[in-house]
Amino acid sequence: MAKRRNRILVPEARKGLNELKARVVNVQSPENAKYEAAEETGVPLKEGYNGHLTSRQAGMVGGRLGGNMVKELIKMAQESLNKKS
Repeated sequence: MAKRRNRILVPEARKGLNELKARVVNVQSPENAKYEAAEETGVPLKEGYNGHLTSRQAGMVGGRLGGNMVKELIKMAQESLNKKS
């Protein structure tokens, strides 16, 4: 089984990824993005320890953020390509 490494390969990209996360969920602060996504999906996420969450609940929050971030990146790339044409 492949080892997962949940880290950014380019550390300088952290700020841009956080801004994208905030834009995807429509919040001002990237730190609040996961809480907003959890609220929208009905997951009882709180600050601190969340060991009571099931894998499915945690995946609903992470999937919402990650999936929408990928969609936004694809949209941005398509717009960039259209401007170059």
